[in-house]
Amino acid sequence: MNDTLRSLFDDYMPRIMQCRLGDLVQETPVQSMPALSERLGVNILIKREDLQPVFSFKLRGAYAKLQTLTAEEKRRGIICASAGNHAQGVAMAARHMGIDALVVMPAITPDIKVNAVEKLDASVVIHGDDFDTACEKAMELARESGRIFIHPYDDPEVITGQATIALELFRQNHLPIDYLFICVGGGGLAAGMALVSRYLHPGIKLIGVEAEESASMKAAFDAGKPVTLERIGHFAEGVAVRRAGDLTYKICSRLLDEIITVDNDEICAAVQDVYEDTRAIAEPAGVLAIAGLKKFFMDRPGCEGIAAAVLSGANVNFARLRHIAERAAVGEEQEALLGVTIPERPGSFLEFCETVGSRGITEFNYRIADQGEAHIFVGIALKHGTTEKREIIGTLREHGFPVIDLSDNDMARLHIRHMVGGRATVQDEKILRFQFPERPGALLQFLRGMKSGWNISLFHYRNYGSEYGRVLMGIQVPSEDHDRFEKFLADTGYNYTTEADNAAYTMFVGPN
Repeated sequence: MNDTLRSLFDDYMPRIMQCRLGDLVQETPVQSMPALSERLGVNILIKREDLQPVFSFKLRGAYAKLQTLTAEEKRRGIICASAGNHAQGVAMAARHMGIDALVVMPAITPDIKVNAVEKLDASVVIHGDDFDTACEKAMELARESGRIFIHPYDDPEVITGQATIALELFRQNHLPIDYLFICVGGGGLAAGMALVSRYLHPGIKLIGVEAEESASMKAAFDAGKPVTLERIGHFAEGVAVRRAGDLTYKICSRLLDEIITVDNDEICAAVQDVYEDTRAIAEPAGVLAIAGLKKFFMDRPGCEGIAAAVLSGANVNFARLRHIAERAAVGEEQEALLGVTIPERPGSFLEFCETVGSRGITEFNYRIADQGEAHIFVGIALKHGTTEKREIIGTLREHGFPVIDLSDNDMARLHIRHMVGGRATVQDEKILRFQFPERPGALLQFLRGMKSGWNISLFHYRNYGSEYGRVLMGIQVPSEDHDRFEKFLADTGYNYTTEADNAAYTMFVGPN
């Protein structure tokens, strides 16, 4: 053991071993996942932190931190910033200890989470459109009011509280754990669990798992220090952190064996896996470690042993489940989305259906394109994943039907599948996808922000119950207005992607 590790263990392990949270925090069970274990060939265990009173592990770190406050600090009150789970943990711990709590939450926070915090007797201030803006406001209010700021992850006492999960896990499971997968947002959970795991079981393989679109710890590993990501996604909002913590990076960089990332479809598929094995409904960030575990062992067939992961939270909006279920089918390779061209003549539609055969059709959209051909957007249920999809595509092509695979096409999945209605030739049309913070009135605000002298030629919006709304938009912009239009887009402040060459657009709604 080198001096750096010895120093970390000497600093943290005594306080972790002495941390007492049992009068508020539940000792959550360890549960097996038999179906997933059979599929992957390893024995999979999950630590059910979704069963805490606030439905996430965050209560541990918050309560551990508040226990260290002096009487004077408790009198001054506390403040934190959060879009959900940390806020609920802080609010519950504060109520338990009789401390006045103020929580700053961004406007993207779902009402269910705001209401949960208010029911725990904390005061709530809504500010900004993301966690970072809310955090800046919370620190400003802390300076003005004298309240103690409770950081969600980059604090030794918070790390100590999260570390107690690993103590419980190893005490509850009597067989040696070979692999431990831990979700990573800011890094508090990973740092705490890695300290205990490496100290008690030096040979264990520790893998951090991040969302692909907000992988701030992986970016820190690559850069050799914490860096701020210019842009992050918020699908798994509980881990959507632009910059890993300084303390957490110091620990994770020395103790984690590697960091892997998972995309949104893999996350949704893991939500389904958890439901099928436990009947629990987890939030996207809550299954991050399980999604990483799946990816790790699917890439390494033949691995054996015991693998554990933390099911870290279950604070999910009910409205999001529809979208999660749709994406899970793709992430689990249970559905193929195809764009198929058929000749526009009597009998060709029936011929296409007979070629597909008795396979389960999950979605079917048909629209004549011109006098010579028609385009079909079809979803087909798969039992054997990519192999079966390739067979279907091959069979269709053998029968003379041109096919485009749209299974991984975000525009197709989020927009085109809901608007197949015919192609059109529109002069000077630019096709863009926008993303904006979702909250009451957000769509109207977006439309007001897009007000200009240019004509809107296409528009699709659907509320997926997510923290960010998504719009597909066509705008007619003459070539001489190109520079002015680019400046206009930059001035709106919205994230956007140009999609004029997207295969789903050109096939179903683009020019004839």
